Amino acid sequence: MVTNVVNQSNHDLRSGWLNGLVGVVIFSGSLPATRIAVQEMDPFFLTFIRASIAGLLAIMLILFFREKRPTRNQLFSLIVVSLGVVIGFPLLTAMALQHVTSSHSIVFLGLLPMATAIFGVIRGGERPKLAFWIFSAIGSVLVMGFALSQDIAISATGDLLMLASVVVCGLGYAEGARISRELGGWQVICWALIISLPLMLLATIETMPDDIGVISLQGWIALGYVSLFSMLIGFIFWYRGLVAGGIAAVGQLQLLQPFFGLGLSATLLSEKVSPLMIAVTLGVILCVMGSRKFAH
Repeated sequence: MVTNVVNQSNHDLRSGWLNGLVGVVIFSGSLPATRIAVQEMDPFFLTFIRASIAGLLAIMLILFFREKRPTRNQLFSLIVVSLGVVIGFPLLTAMALQHVTSSHSIVFLGLLPMATAIFGVIRGGERPKLAFWIFSAIGSVLVMGFALSQDIAISATGDLLMLASVVVCGLGYAEGARISRELGGWQVICWALIISLPLMLLATIETMPDDIGVISLQGWIALGYVSLFSMLIGFIFWYRGLVAGGIAAVGQLQLLQPFFGLGLSATLLSEKVSPLMIAVTLGVILCVMGSRKFAH
């Protein structure tokens, strides 16, 4: 009996990390795609229309699977998730990317795992060991140090917007994972999208540009990615991973997101990949492995 419990626990942890990794890979395309989209769309319109598209898909999923409505007590958590990851993070990053490059925004993504872990302690009741925080801090410093070592222009406005986006996103991740234990991962992001949908639809209509027809195919593809993958599919894997593997532990996989993102930026935006990036990536992987070992 004890062996079966241990094996099940190990299986859950492996499943959590695998799902979390898939989520991180999907999210890695968000900033490059957003950077492409905001070159042709107003950041407010982009935020509202991507949430509207994802929200309409969420309604179809909820109706198809005949999911029960969340309780009144669960609504508060869903509103927090909605404000954090449906509205707050997409809007703040879209606004920031008008002032900074997608590469510079990676400086702040290095703080996201730490923010998620802190909110995992506050909202999720997790208690990682001291060694976990050390590995997490080293990983964050590596990511931020690498990004700051690049030839980038600094914008105070862009930096403040990215810092705010990290805080609200970390809260949204942790709160979403906490309530996913009761509702399920994909149900949480669907209900969060549905809660914000009426406001998002009205805002989309209000901010729709008169010259929407001149948006290029590349712009529409970028919008499709952030709507379908960044706002919906990525969260299905991400929340499932946070629940199974732990908010603080699996959240450290976000340390790898900047490097996946830089790889995409190199492909889509012609940004250079240096040997230093590869070396730092290896160091970050070691930090993720170390934080995983001491997370529980």
